[in-house]
Amino acid sequence: MRAAGGMGLSEGSTAFPRGPGLSTSPARCVGVLVVLLLGNWGARAQSEFQTSSVYLWKTGPWGRCMGDECGPGGIQTRAVWCAHVEGWTTLPTNCKQPERPDNQQSCFRVCDWHKELYDWQIGTWDHCRPVLSRSHEKPQECLRGEDGIQTRDITCIQKSNGVPAEDVICEYFEPKPRQEQACLIPCRQDCIVAEFAPWTECSKTCGSGLQHRTRHVVAPPQFGGSACPNLTEFQVCQSSPCAAEESLYSLNVGPWSVCSVPHSRQIRQARKRGKSKDKEKDREKAVRDPEARELIKKKRNRNRQNRQDNKYWDIQIGYQTRQVTCTHRNGKTAALSFCKQDKLPITFQSCVITKECQVSEWSEWTPCSKTCFDMTTPKGNRTRSRTIKQLPIGSESECPQLEETEQCITQGDGVAPCITYGWRTTEWTECRVDPLLSQQDKRRGNQTALCGGGIQTREMYCVQANENLLSYLNTLKEKEESQSQSKSKASAAPLLSITFEITASRPVDRRLCTGPLPSTSQLCHIPCPTECETSAWSAWGPCTYENCDDPQAKKGFKLRKRRITNEPTGGTGNCPHLLEAIPCEEPSCYDWRIVGLEECVPDNEKPCGPGTQVPIVICVNSDGEEVDRQLCRDAIYPIPVVCEAPCPKDCVLSMWSAWSSCSHTCSGKTTEGKQMRARSILAYAGEGGVQCPNSSALQETRSCNEHSCTVYHWQTGPWGQCIEDASVSAFNSSASWNGEATCSVGMQTRKVICVRVNVGQVGPKKCPENLRPETVRPCLLPCRKDCIVTPFSDWTLCPSSCQEGDVIVKKQSRHRVIIQLPANGGRECPDTLFEEKECEASPICYNYRWKTHKWRRCQLVPWYVRQDSPGAHETCGPGLQARAITCRRQDGGQADISECLKYAGPLPSLTQTCQIPCQDDCQFTNWSKFSSCNGDCGGVRTRKRTLIGKSKKKDKCKNSQLYPLIENQFCPCDKYSAQPVGNWSDCILPEGKVEVLLGMKVQGDIKECGQGYRYQAMACYDQNSRLVETSRCNSHGYIEEACIIPCPSDCKLSEWSNWSRCSKSCGSGVKVRSKWLREKPYNGGRPCPKLDHVNQAQVYEVVPCHSDCSQYIWVTEPWSVCKVTNVDLKENCGEGVQTRKVRCMLNTVDGPSDTVEDYLCDPEEMPLGARKCTLPCPEDCVMSEWGSWSRCSLPCNGSSVRERSSEFLRQPVEGKSCPAATEREVCTLNKNCYHYDYNVTDWSTCQLSEKAVCGNGIKTRMLDCVRSDGKSVDLKYCEELGLEKTWQMNISCVVECPVNCQLSDWSSWSDCSQTCGLTGKMIRRRTINQPFQGDGRPCPSQMEQFKPCPVKPCYQWQYGQWSACKVEDAQCGEGTRVRNISCVVFDGSIEDVGKIVDEEFCGEIEPIIDGNKKMILEETCTVPCPGDCYLKEWSEWSLCQLTCVNGEDLGFGGIQVRSRAVIIQDLENQHLCPEQALETRPCNDGHCYEYKWMASPWKGSSRTVWCQRSDGLNVTGGCLVMRQPDADRSCNPPCSQPHAYCSETRTCSCEDGYTEVMSSDGTLEQCTLIPVVVIPTMEDKKGDVKTSRAVNPTQPSTNLSGRGRTWFLQPFGPGEVMQ
Repeated sequence: MRAAGGMGLSEGSTAFPRGPGLSTSPARCVGVLVVLLLGNWGARAQSEFQTSSVYLWKTGPWGRCMGDECGPGGIQTRAVWCAHVEGWTTLPTNCKQPERPDNQQSCFRVCDWHKELYDWQIGTWDHCRPVLSRSHEKPQECLRGEDGIQTRDITCIQKSNGVPAEDVICEYFEPKPRQEQACLIPCRQDCIVAEFAPWTECSKTCGSGLQHRTRHVVAPPQFGGSACPNLTEFQVCQSSPCAAEESLYSLNVGPWSVCSVPHSRQIRQARKRGKSKDKEKDREKAVRDPEARELIKKKRNRNRQNRQDNKYWDIQIGYQTRQVTCTHRNGKTAALSFCKQDKLPITFQSCVITKECQVSEWSEWTPCSKTCFDMTTPKGNRTRSRTIKQLPIGSESECPQLEETEQCITQGDGVAPCITYGWRTTEWTECRVDPLLSQQDKRRGNQTALCGGGIQTREMYCVQANENLLSYLNTLKEKEESQSQSKSKASAAPLLSITFEITASRPVDRRLCTGPLPSTSQLCHIPCPTECETSAWSAWGPCTYENCDDPQAKKGFKLRKRRITNEPTGGTGNCPHLLEAIPCEEPSCYDWRIVGLEECVPDNEKPCGPGTQVPIVICVNSDGEEVDRQLCRDAIYPIPVVCEAPCPKDCVLSMWSAWSSCSHTCSGKTTEGKQMRARSILAYAGEGGVQCPNSSALQETRSCNEHSCTVYHWQTGPWGQCIEDASVSAFNSSASWNGEATCSVGMQTRKVICVRVNVGQVGPKKCPENLRPETVRPCLLPCRKDCIVTPFSDWTLCPSSCQEGDVIVKKQSRHRVIIQLPANGGRECPDTLFEEKECEASPICYNYRWKTHKWRRCQLVPWYVRQDSPGAHETCGPGLQARAITCRRQDGGQADISECLKYAGPLPSLTQTCQIPCQDDCQFTNWSKFSSCNGDCGGVRTRKRTLIGKSKKKDKCKNSQLYPLIENQFCPCDKYSAQPVGNWSDCILPEGKVEVLLGMKVQGDIKECGQGYRYQAMACYDQNSRLVETSRCNSHGYIEEACIIPCPSDCKLSEWSNWSRCSKSCGSGVKVRSKWLREKPYNGGRPCPKLDHVNQAQVYEVVPCHSDCSQYIWVTEPWSVCKVTNVDLKENCGEGVQTRKVRCMLNTVDGPSDTVEDYLCDPEEMPLGARKCTLPCPEDCVMSEWGSWSRCSLPCNGSSVRERSSEFLRQPVEGKSCPAATEREVCTLNKNCYHYDYNVTDWSTCQLSEKAVCGNGIKTRMLDCVRSDGKSVDLKYCEELGLEKTWQMNISCVVECPVNCQLSDWSSWSDCSQTCGLTGKMIRRRTINQPFQGDGRPCPSQMEQFKPCPVKPCYQWQYGQWSACKVEDAQCGEGTRVRNISCVVFDGSIEDVGKIVDEEFCGEIEPIIDGNKKMILEETCTVPCPGDCYLKEWSEWSLCQLTCVNGEDLGFGGIQVRSRAVIIQDLENQHLCPEQALETRPCNDGHCYEYKWMASPWKGSSRTVWCQRSDGLNVTGGCLVMRQPDADRSCNPPCSQPHAYCSETRTCSCEDGYTEVMSSDGTLEQCTLIPVVVIPTMEDKKGDVKTSRAVNPTQPSTNLSGRGRTWFLQPFGPGEVMQ
């Protein structure tokens, strides 16, 4: 529909519904009207705008709600300004003042505590409404559904009363939930039905009948889908003709009427009659016996009390009637006389007047169970109740709920915060290494003074966390109250400020603490003692005074020293002595030292000959350091030395060598220190010259180290205990919370004695007094720590509820926890940490029971109702009788009925049917009990009854077929067999004593492996394969089998090997030691550390080592005299060779001492042992040996030179010259000039103390001095250059402690997972107390074990099948059907349907079936009359089905359906049939089902097509009609030509071997035979026949049966072209 001007109106528009034949003009009119209205409004607005101002008021957003108090008293403001319509701001006066908006308004100020008072109330989503889409054409096939939108109401409310509040309040705490959401209107779903069931038998055995078949609904129509098709189909069936005429009438019994109360008139008359009789009786009794009257009165009262009739139930027995009619087959009613029957059904019976349950009004709510306030713990509860005023009688509905509970919060000013609980821990125990050691290696477990990584434990306990806060608030409250009372006084105390002293809180039940558990064990570290390391001894110093500041007498000492290179832990007191002294004579503190000699100056200013050399000296102190020359003024100045300046032709000797090192460090009786020096001949004398001395004069010896070998030193003992010293001022350390005493300074002393080496203690005067170590020092006294225990916990609760059966006296206990152990003489801990006492006996529980009173008399239907029925002259027949019940305690005392309703089980029946026997009735005694079985299998037991009264004489009563007097029953056969069921349990170790060390389990103390047992449950069955108690099979319920849990074996390594030699003889190298694998771990033992990859066998430790480059040095003797090779006999001079001895010697502080193997010295540095030389002739110039080369200046870049010089020793004869006295060479890198640099080694592995297993260690590395040619040299070369050392040589490191996994004990076995049956399991668990760390033993994977429960049979009540519907004494109408309940045993599995057993087995089970206590054993039903049209029974509920698209649930929930089909008995009565019925219900656990078309193979031109659900069920409906495959493919017109058939494309084709001949309109005219071509073969001699038609044969057919060599020619189709 279109409107004028292109304004579209939607299809759904209902503005002007157009009748048939109306034009579109009304729509156009609307368009015009709209335009007119819009135009009118625009004109009016424009005129107003021109007259009004061009300035408008503008407002900003409202600000935050401000105010001093929470709630409605707040104020919020906003900005208000005047603006031009174009947007710019102007003066406020330009805008109209009366129109100015408010800039302030009152508001609700939200505070945090409002969160508990206000909340969003969220309504439910309403129906999904379609969104108007642009295209209104709906697709032919619905795939997903239609998009829709749904809304819901959301309001901010006050929680307490539900009153709406402003949204702002709730938005303060959480944003407003969304009010709209997209939704889906699914595709319409048509009704889906199952396939028809097979046809029923014919309704009649003779004549014409009906048979029918029915189907049921699988899925109901939804979302506007089409309704269900007929569920019933019927057809006429014929049998043989009937012999007798069929009855057209049947007796039809109607339903019982509502139970009616007998007419009050009759009741009143009856009562009057009864009362007048009573009065007469009373009158007689009054006259007769007043005592008797009193007794009767008491008895009546007692009976009235017992009955409690009017209080809870008022049983009224009424009557109900029904109609009996005679019905024709066509459904019409006829006179009763047409129904020929002797005995008509009873039309009346007694009944109970239905009374519904009546309850009182609700009581007030109880106070909230939570009387404190906090946000974290759950809310409290409050309850209200109501009582029963009238119990339901004869009613289907139960009484409503009598108690109601809801959550609540207590709020307000006076509400205290809730008690909170938290974990506390005791202090950590001392750090212990031995538990870790014994976990690894038993041999090391007994070592003393262990250190390094250890483990420490503590206990945890639960306390009230905010105890101090609560007591503070209470005190504050009391203080405020006392203040308000004393305000009138002038000096009111200031407000209480409490600093609460934190003391130990009392422990409470551990279950109150819910937070994470604190750890109870941790790794710790005991510092390892560092050994004192010292340097080597220095050389002996000169003889010096004991104190140079105060030189006394002639007593002196020679000293040698060493220094501490590594400080020990615990101070230097643990180091060896650092000073040794030797007494000596003539001490001096300062002395002259000769550092060189000047040139030899001949005497008397001659050019040569004897002369003197002046020594060059410096002043040094006793440590050899140069000092001011003034200090040596008392020392003897060295005198000039005699020398010889050779004249020409004189013998020339070299300078004396330096003195060798002293042969001994001291002199004794057998030892004397000597040192030597030597010189050699440089040139022999000529004629007339001074001759060379003999060889003895070339050597000199002198004594050295002449002091005796008696060495003394001070020896110190260990420091004594720290003793409090009053003279030392105590200093206070701040006491921490656990009450440590303030600590003070004390003194400690030690013994210091003078010791002579290798002798022992001597007098103190032998040692230098001023170097005596201190004997007293101050020390810090350790703080005294008292034992701290918590107060005792409260006594555990005694059982407050009453006890059933034998009362066991329970005990209550309390305990306290040590949170700090005493130390340093602190107060000891108390002995008792646990106390217990017996509880007072708790009351015995009352059990309640229903007491039933006597049945009252049998009450019949009133006379006026039954007087018209046959036999009504007798007062007899069926009736009802009632009885009273009361609630009693077990001891017989009265109790309130509510107690029995709670505790006494189901209510006994209040009424029962009864019979007042008529004269014709047979009367019997009750059945006796069955006789006992004598134990024989297959025996019989019996029970009996007898006739009583007049029945004994009646013949019909003696008919034992109708009225048996004896009943027999077979005795059960007791044969039992046992068989195992279920799986074996885990291997379970026998539970023994568990020892715990320091709260830790140590390997070996606890049994985790060894022999255990595994169990399999046994089930016992009787001969009927019914499960019985296992004791019947003489079994304790299990098969036991021994099993082994293998013990874990740890990785085992060898001890450490010895350290290897340092890899370098000079500088820094490494030394290594290793361990070898002795045994691999198995069964979860401690793993091996990471092994070497090459041979998987070693664990290495590598440390850097340093070899002193000057430890071994080459020592040379002076060169020998130059031996001339070609001897000139006249003069001993010329070219020759000279040699010297070169030895490798150990270098010490006193110089080289012992000769060692040459390989220990650096072979590259070895000096030459021989060289060429020139022995000067007598006339030649003689020079001294070359001096040392001067140092090259750095860097070595070739630009610098070095030089050496020699001196003129003998002038040549005239005419001969001397060689140059100086020699130079260029400094070349790595030849005679070197650069030096520090190099740092790699880190060592982490080094622990010898006594540590793990924990903190040190990694070290070393500095090397490396020459530019890569050679390591002595560190002094780098130190002399003053190079920067930026490296850290030590870093701390950690060797992870191998902590074994520690497990808790096994918990006790859980309750059985099933109360009965075969599959019950008991489980026990353990937890990890300490996870494994490092290379510790890992945790086992099994943290829980299961064991089967002993098998118990499951018993339960179960309904039997309903009997067929039965109508007494009639053919149709309302009847009854019955079922019974039986006791069933089953094994607890889903598959077991159960087997019936004697009811005594279910004796202790409350009669509940399918969760319902109300047993329904009888119900009314309908037997249809012949010819009636009626509804079948309900079908079973269908499977739960979801609404899905492509297998995805759309979230509409599951739905189930059931249906009733219509059954027709007579075609003439179809118009009287009811509608077929359908019933749905929501369900859970639904599934998505898909529906698709299925088709059978073609049979000729047809096939079967049907719809199938994805679970295989064939259905009608569900599949899309437009996708239905063809079921028929016949050709039109039919293929009637010979050899023609209808093809798949629905056209006529010819069979194989025939070709189509088509007519001009394209239809098949005929099928003609294709001529056959025979292809000649080798065997076929006549094969030369050729036909022109076989030029281009087609491919041979794939179907070769019987046509080996035959080809068919086929003509070209219309689209083919000849190649």
